[in-house]
Amino acid sequence: MTQKSNIQNFLRGFTAETTPGSATKIADYREHLRPGTVVYITFLPGSHFSDTISVARRLRNEGFIPVPHFAARSIPNEKSFNDYLHQAVGEAGVDRVLCIAGAVDKPVGQYTNSMELLDSGLFDKHGIKRIGLAGHPEGSPDMTDQSIMTAVKWKNSFRERSDAELYLVTQFAFEAEPVIAWDKKLQAEGNKLPIQIGIPGLATLKTLLMHAKACGIGNSMQFLIKQARNVSKLMKVNTPDRLVADLAQYQASDPDSGIDGVHVYPLGGLRRSAKWSYAVTDGDFTLDNQGGFRVDVELD
Repeated sequence: MTQKSNIQNFLRGFTAETTPGSATKIADYREHLRPGTVVYITFLPGSHFSDTISVARRLRNEGFIPVPHFAARSIPNEKSFNDYLHQAVGEAGVDRVLCIAGAVDKPVGQYTNSMELLDSGLFDKHGIKRIGLAGHPEGSPDMTDQSIMTAVKWKNSFRERSDAELYLVTQFAFEAEPVIAWDKKLQAEGNKLPIQIGIPGLATLKTLLMHAKACGIGNSMQFLIKQARNVSKLMKVNTPDRLVADLAQYQASDPDSGIDGVHVYPLGGLRRSAKWSYAVTDGDFTLDNQGGFRVDVELD
C-alpha cells in the first residue's frame, strides 16, 4: 500500500467527542459529522448525568452512535450507577460506553476507579457490548507507571469474564514517538486490548497548551512549549498531519502494533476538526517532503 492509502486507512472510521456544553452550540451534528459516526460524550466533574443522557438521546435521533462517559469518582453509589445505565440504554439505545476513573480528586461516593465499575457486573447486566477504557501513553499525574501497567493487566484479565468487548482509548498526544514506545511496551507485556489512539483536532497552539496542561501530558507538553517560544505561532491553527502520518506508517509496517483506530479530540471545535478528518479519509490531501501532508480543502 502507498503512504497516502496508509494515512487514509489509519484515520478512516475515526470517532469524535462532544460535551453537553458544546452541544448547546451545535444546531445539528449532521452538519459536521457523517451518519453512523461514533461520538463520545464527556462527563465533566460537577455536571449532572441527565445532561449526558439528553445529548446521547439527541445523537441517537440524529443518526449517530452515542458513547457516554461513566466516571467512577463522580458516581455516588451502585443504585445511581444502575439508574444511569438504565436511562442510557432505555432512552438513548446506548450499547457502548467509556469507563474511566474521572478527574475528581475526592470521589463523591463508593467508587474510586474504573475497575470497580467493571467488577460490579452492571455493564453486562444492561447489555453493554463495547467498553472503552483509558490508555495513558505518557503516563498520568494521578497514577504511577507501575500502577497503570497493573491496571492494564487486570483489564486484560477481566476481558475474559465479560460479555463485552474491551478496548483502550488514549489521551491525545502531539508526537508519535512516545505513543509508539508505549504501544510496543504494552504488547511486550501481553496486552490483547485493541487501542484507539487519541489525536488532537485543529486548534491554536495556545489552546493546545491549555488542554495539555489540564490533562497532565508530559513529553507532548514539552514539545508544545518548544514551539511556543516562537510567539508568532501561538495563534496559528495546528494540524496533526505529521502525527497522523507517522502513526499510520507505524501501524502499516508493524504487524504487532495494537493500534486499531483513532479518536479525534476536537479541542478547537468540532466543525473544523471533522472537516479536516474527512478530507484525509477521502484522500483530499497532498503529501509534502517533510513527512507530513496538507489537506486540499478550505477549512474555514
